[in-house]
Amino acid sequence: MKVTVVGAGNVGATCADVIAQKELCNELVLVDIKPNFAEGKALDIWQTSPINLYDTRVKGSTNDYSKTANSDVVVITSGLPRKPGMSRDDLISTNASIVKSVTENIVKYSPNAIIIIVSNPLDVMTYCAYLTAKIDSSRVFGMAGILDTARYRAFLAEELNCSPKDIQAVLMGGHGDTMVPLPRYTTVGGIPVTELISKEKLDAIIDRTKKGGGEIVNLLGTSAWYAPGAAAAQMVEAIVRDQKRIFPVCALLKGEYGMNDIYLGVPVVLGKNGIEKIIELKLNAEEKQLLEDSAKSVKEVMAVLDGMKLIA
Repeated sequence: MKVTVVGAGNVGATCADVIAQKELCNELVLVDIKPNFAEGKALDIWQTSPINLYDTRVKGSTNDYSKTANSDVVVITSGLPRKPGMSRDDLISTNASIVKSVTENIVKYSPNAIIIIVSNPLDVMTYCAYLTAKIDSSRVFGMAGILDTARYRAFLAEELNCSPKDIQAVLMGGHGDTMVPLPRYTTVGGIPVTELISKEKLDAIIDRTKKGGGEIVNLLGTSAWYAPGAAAAQMVEAIVRDQKRIFPVCALLKGEYGMNDIYLGVPVVLGKNGIEKIIELKLNAEEKQLLEDSAKSVKEVMAVLDGMKLIA
């Protein structure tokens, strides 16, 4: 089993470290465009193997995609963070060019790989990779829902003073302010969360979840990496171990929830074939409206990418 992580920055390196320590593959390749950066990160991670007792071989590469050949799973974290004065359209253009180039190289050397996108803006970058890869959408999807539900569950565990292990939750929609947490599908040890917490406190936690990434940026001056990296690694684990886990994933909808040709966060079954099934929940009128509002926002960003005509 071989896994590649493209982008050796904070998120990519954290993801690679978790994958290595969990022994999810025999060979792990870290790729970055910055000279010697991936090689250094890979060497540092590999040197923890005698301490943390794992056998995954970790290697780094400066933009040499031949070293990624025959990867089973590829995680793409490449892209630039939004800088002061940079418009949303500028960010989309810059990162779409990066994701397009990376995806082309991945498909060239690993045509059968499953591709997980972590680059932002997440929904549109996943769409960009899908258009570029020209492979079935079951093998191109994005990581956002696992991170968002992790934040939601962590905040709930804090408020309820209970173990986060006992909290199950589903979250849908785009990655950002229009995400749709679903309290009706949130349980604590099998108990509906609405029986354990007031509506006011639950609404406050949902609002905090929607702004979770911004909260980290305000504290650190940069975006999060431990939780996003671990979330991407959890998706890799579900695939390489064929766990059939049910996760919220940014997936291409083909009629599900009454929507077509849009990448949106929905619950799926994740296994060795990638997305093996998209689960359609029975949403009430309010939940449907929130999902449609989120989809409209995502569609607008996808239209920006389409208008740039970066992909033939």
